[in-house]
Amino acid sequence: MSAVEKAFHGLRHMIAIGRLGAGERIPPEGDLCAELGVSRGSLREAVRMLAALGVLEPRHGSGTYVSPLRPEDVIGSLSLTFELLPLSGLLEMYEIRRVLEAHAAAAAAARRTPETVETLFSLIEAMAATDDPAEASELDHRFHAEIARSGGNPALASLLAVFRSRSRKYQIFTFPEGPELRRKSDEDHRVLATAIADRDPGAAAGAAEAHVAQTERWLRALMPPVEEGGAGGSPAASS
Repeated sequence: MSAVEKAFHGLRHMIAIGRLGAGERIPPEGDLCAELGVSRGSLREAVRMLAALGVLEPRHGSGTYVSPLRPEDVIGSLSLTFELLPLSGLLEMYEIRRVLEAHAAAAAAARRTPETVETLFSLIEAMAATDDPAEASELDHRFHAEIARSGGNPALASLLAVFRSRSRKYQIFTFPEGPELRRKSDEDHRVLATAIADRDPGAAAGAAEAHVAQTERWLRALMPPVEEGGAGGSPAASS
Protein backbone atom coordinates (compact mmCIF):
# COMPACT_ATOMS: atom_id res chain seq x y z
CA MET A 1 0.00 0.00 0.00
CA SER A 2 1.40 3.41 -0.98
CA ALA A 3 1.71 6.27 1.48
CA VAL A 4 -1.15 8.12 -0.22
CA GLU A 5 -3.38 5.04 0.05
CA LYS A 6 -2.40 4.67 3.70
CA ALA A 7 -3.40 8.27 4.40
CA PHE A 8 -6.60 7.94 2.35
CA HIS A 9 -7.78 4.80 4.13
CA GLY A 10 -6.69 6.15 7.50
CA LEU A 11 -8.80 9.27 7.15
CA ARG A 12 -11.69 7.27 5.71
CA HIS A 13 -11.57 4.92 8.70
CA MET A 14 -11.64 7.82 11.16
CA ILE A 15 -14.80 9.11 9.49
CA ALA A 16 -16.41 5.68 9.16
CA ILE A 17 -16.09 4.88 12.87
CA GLY A 18 -17.32 8.32 13.89
CA ARG A 19 -14.07 9.60 15.30
CA LEU A 20 -14.43 12.46 12.84
CA GLY A 21 -18.08 13.40 12.51
CA ALA A 22 -19.96 15.30 9.83
CA GLY A 23 -19.10 18.97 9.93
CA GLU A 24 -16.04 18.53 12.17
CA ARG A 25 -12.65 19.99 11.39
CA ILE A 26 -9.95 17.36 10.86
CA PRO A 27 -6.87 17.47 13.14
CA PRO A 28 -3.80 19.54 12.17
CA GLU A 29 -1.57 18.11 9.45
CA GLY A 30 1.30 17.43 11.82
CA ASP A 31 -0.86 15.38 14.18
CA LEU A 32 -2.40 13.37 11.35
CA CYS A 33 0.96 12.71 9.70
CA ALA A 34 2.41 11.44 12.97
CA GLU A 35 -0.60 9.20 13.67
CA LEU A 36 -0.86 7.79 10.16
CA GLY A 37 2.88 7.57 9.55
CA VAL A 38 2.82 9.50 6.27
CA SER A 39 4.37 12.68 4.89
CA ARG A 40 2.53 15.97 4.51
CA GLY A 41 2.55 15.53 0.72
CA SER A 42 0.87 12.13 0.95
CA LEU A 43 -1.68 13.42 3.44
CA ARG A 44 -2.54 16.41 1.25
CA GLU A 45 -3.04 14.16 -1.77
CA ALA A 46 -5.36 11.94 0.27
CA VAL A 47 -7.30 15.00 1.39
CA ARG A 48 -7.67 16.10 -2.25
CA MET A 49 -8.98 12.66 -3.18
CA LEU A 50 -11.54 12.68 -0.38
CA ALA A 51 -12.57 16.23 -1.28
CA ALA A 52 -13.19 15.11 -4.88
CA LEU A 53 -15.48 12.41 -3.50
CA GLY A 54 -17.42 14.98 -1.49
CA VAL A 55 -16.24 13.59 1.85
CA LEU A 56 -13.99 16.48 2.92
CA GLU A 57 -14.38 20.23 2.39
CA PRO A 58 -11.24 22.41 2.39
CA ARG A 59 -12.16 25.93 3.51
CA HIS A 60 -9.72 28.69 2.68
CA GLY A 61 -8.25 30.19 5.81
CA SER A 62 -10.20 27.89 8.10
CA GLY A 63 -9.01 24.35 7.57
CA THR A 64 -10.48 21.13 6.21
CA TYR A 65 -13.78 19.79 7.46
CA VAL A 66 -15.75 16.59 7.09
CA SER A 67 -18.66 17.31 4.76
CA PRO A 68 -22.26 17.01 6.00
CA LEU A 69 -22.13 13.49 4.49
CA ARG A 70 -25.61 13.73 3.04
CA PRO A 71 -26.34 10.53 1.10
CA GLU A 72 -27.31 12.46 -2.03
CA ASP A 73 -23.97 14.30 -2.05
CA VAL A 74 -21.87 11.17 -1.54
CA ILE A 75 -23.84 9.31 -4.20
CA GLY A 76 -23.44 12.22 -6.61
CA SER A 77 -19.68 11.76 -6.49
CA LEU A 78 -20.15 8.38 -8.21
CA SER A 79 -20.43 10.30 -11.47
CA LEU A 80 -16.63 10.71 -11.37
CA THR A 81 -16.23 7.02 -12.14
CA PHE A 82 -19.64 6.12 -13.58
CA GLU A 83 -19.07 8.41 -16.56
CA LEU A 84 -16.03 6.32 -17.48
CA LEU A 85 -18.16 3.26 -18.21
CA PRO A 86 -18.23 2.14 -21.85
CA LEU A 87 -21.62 1.51 -23.40
CA SER A 88 -21.40 -2.21 -22.57
CA GLY A 89 -20.94 -1.36 -18.90
CA LEU A 90 -23.75 1.20 -18.95
CA LEU A 91 -26.11 -1.37 -20.44
CA GLU A 92 -25.36 -3.74 -17.57
CA MET A 93 -26.59 -1.04 -15.19
CA TYR A 94 -29.90 -0.61 -16.97
CA GLU A 95 -31.48 -3.52 -15.12
CA ILE A 96 -30.86 -1.63 -11.88
CA ARG A 97 -32.06 1.64 -13.37
CA ARG A 98 -35.34 0.09 -14.52
CA VAL A 99 -36.12 -0.96 -10.95
CA LEU A 100 -35.14 2.38 -9.43
CA GLU A 101 -36.97 4.53 -11.98
CA ALA A 102 -40.09 2.44 -11.46
CA HIS A 103 -39.88 2.90 -7.69
CA ALA A 104 -39.33 6.64 -8.04
CA ALA A 105 -42.29 6.98 -10.40
CA ALA A 106 -44.58 5.04 -8.05
CA ALA A 107 -43.55 7.25 -5.15
CA ALA A 108 -44.10 10.36 -7.26
CA ALA A 109 -47.61 9.19 -8.17
CA ALA A 110 -48.45 8.61 -4.52
CA ARG A 111 -47.14 12.01 -3.42
CA ARG A 112 -47.71 14.18 -6.45
CA THR A 113 -48.91 17.76 -6.11
CA PRO A 114 -50.72 19.91 -8.68
CA GLU A 115 -47.46 21.80 -9.16
CA THR A 116 -45.62 18.59 -10.03
CA VAL A 117 -48.22 17.61 -12.61
CA GLU A 118 -48.14 21.08 -14.15
CA THR A 119 -44.35 20.98 -14.36
CA LEU A 120 -44.27 17.54 -15.99
CA PHE A 121 -46.78 18.40 -18.71
CA SER A 122 -45.11 21.75 -19.32
CA LEU A 123 -41.81 19.95 -19.92
CA ILE A 124 -43.52 17.48 -22.26
CA GLU A 125 -44.93 20.32 -24.34
CA ALA A 126 -41.54 22.03 -24.44
CA MET A 127 -39.88 18.80 -25.62
CA ALA A 128 -42.44 18.44 -28.39
CA ALA A 129 -41.90 22.04 -29.50
CA THR A 130 -38.10 21.99 -29.88
CA ASP A 131 -35.98 20.72 -32.75
CA ASP A 132 -32.73 21.28 -30.85
CA PRO A 133 -31.29 17.94 -29.62
CA ALA A 134 -29.36 19.64 -26.80
CA GLU A 135 -32.45 21.46 -25.56
CA ALA A 136 -34.56 18.31 -25.85
CA SER A 137 -31.96 16.42 -23.82
CA GLU A 138 -31.97 19.04 -21.07
CA LEU A 139 -35.78 19.06 -20.93
CA ASP A 140 -35.80 15.26 -20.82
CA HIS A 141 -33.35 15.35 -17.91
CA ARG A 142 -35.50 17.89 -16.06
CA PHE A 143 -38.61 15.75 -16.63
CA HIS A 144 -37.08 12.68 -15.03
CA ALA A 145 -35.38 14.73 -12.31
CA GLU A 146 -38.74 16.24 -11.35
CA ILE A 147 -40.27 12.79 -11.01
CA ALA A 148 -37.37 11.61 -8.84
CA ARG A 149 -37.50 14.79 -6.74
CA SER A 150 -41.23 14.53 -6.13
CA GLY A 151 -40.75 10.92 -4.99
CA GLY A 152 -39.32 12.36 -1.80
CA ASN A 153 -35.97 10.52 -1.56
CA PRO A 154 -33.00 12.83 -2.32
CA ALA A 155 -30.53 9.93 -2.27
CA LEU A 156 -32.52 8.03 -4.90
CA ALA A 157 -32.88 11.18 -6.99
CA SER A 158 -29.10 11.68 -6.86
CA LEU A 159 -28.40 8.08 -7.88
CA LEU A 160 -30.78 8.28 -10.83
CA ALA A 161 -29.13 11.52 -11.92
CA VAL A 162 -25.80 9.65 -11.99
CA PHE A 163 -27.33 6.98 -14.24
CA ARG A 164 -28.78 9.59 -16.59
CA SER A 165 -25.55 11.56 -16.77
CA ARG A 166 -23.82 8.73 -18.63
CA SER A 167 -26.80 7.85 -20.80
CA ARG A 168 -26.97 11.41 -22.08
CA LYS A 169 -23.51 11.08 -23.61
CA TYR A 170 -24.89 8.76 -26.31
CA GLN A 171 -26.69 10.25 -29.30
CA ILE A 172 -29.60 8.26 -30.69
CA PHE A 173 -32.04 10.87 -31.97
CA THR A 174 -29.52 12.01 -34.59
CA PHE A 175 -29.69 8.59 -36.29
CA PRO A 176 -31.95 8.13 -39.35
CA GLU A 177 -34.44 6.46 -37.02
CA GLY A 178 -34.29 9.51 -34.75
CA PRO A 179 -37.66 11.13 -35.49
CA GLU A 180 -39.56 7.91 -34.82
CA LEU A 181 -37.54 7.17 -31.70
CA ARG A 182 -38.23 10.64 -30.37
CA ARG A 183 -41.94 10.36 -31.14
CA LYS A 184 -42.08 7.14 -29.11
CA SER A 185 -40.08 8.69 -26.28
CA ASP A 186 -42.43 11.70 -26.11
CA GLU A 187 -45.38 9.30 -26.08
CA ASP A 188 -43.82 7.37 -23.18
CA HIS A 189 -43.35 10.61 -21.26
CA ARG A 190 -47.03 11.49 -21.65
CA VAL A 191 -48.15 8.03 -20.47
CA LEU A 192 -45.88 8.31 -17.44
CA ALA A 193 -47.00 11.83 -16.57
CA THR A 194 -50.66 10.84 -16.93
CA ALA A 195 -50.22 7.92 -14.52
CA ILE A 196 -48.62 10.27 -11.99
CA ALA A 197 -51.41 12.83 -12.47
CA ASP A 198 -53.96 10.04 -11.89
CA ARG A 199 -52.23 9.07 -8.63
CA ASP A 200 -51.75 5.53 -9.95
CA PRO A 201 -48.44 4.18 -8.55
CA GLY A 202 -48.75 0.85 -10.33
CA ALA A 203 -49.30 2.40 -13.74
CA ALA A 204 -46.54 4.95 -13.11
CA ALA A 205 -44.07 2.22 -12.17
CA GLY A 206 -44.95 0.19 -15.24
CA ALA A 207 -44.66 3.20 -17.54
CA ALA A 208 -41.27 4.20 -16.11
CA GLU A 209 -39.88 0.68 -16.37
CA ALA A 210 -41.13 0.32 -19.95
CA HIS A 211 -39.63 3.67 -20.91
CA VAL A 212 -36.19 2.82 -19.54
CA ALA A 213 -36.33 -0.65 -21.11
CA GLN A 214 -37.15 0.94 -24.48
CA THR A 215 -34.14 3.25 -24.23
CA GLU A 216 -31.96 0.26 -23.37
CA ARG A 217 -33.19 -1.62 -26.45
CA TRP A 218 -32.43 1.38 -28.65
CA LEU A 219 -28.93 1.68 -27.28
CA ARG A 220 -28.28 -2.04 -27.78
CA ALA A 221 -29.58 -1.93 -31.34
CA LEU A 222 -27.85 1.26 -32.46
CA MET A 223 -24.66 1.10 -30.31
CA PRO A 224 -23.96 4.82 -30.76
CA PRO A 225 -20.47 6.19 -30.10
CA VAL A 226 -20.01 8.39 -27.05
CA GLU A 227 -20.44 12.08 -27.80
CA GLU A 228 -17.02 13.74 -28.05
CA GLY A 229 -16.16 17.01 -26.39
CA GLY A 230 -16.50 16.06 -22.70
CA ALA A 231 -18.65 18.27 -20.52
CA GLY A 232 -18.82 20.89 -23.24
CA GLY A 233 -20.12 18.54 -25.94
CA SER A 234 -23.70 18.35 -27.08
CA PRO A 235 -25.68 16.01 -24.85
CA ALA A 236 -27.68 13.16 -26.22
CA ALA A 237 -31.41 13.47 -26.52
CA SER A 238 -32.30 10.21 -24.80
CA SER A 239 -33.59 9.46 -21.31
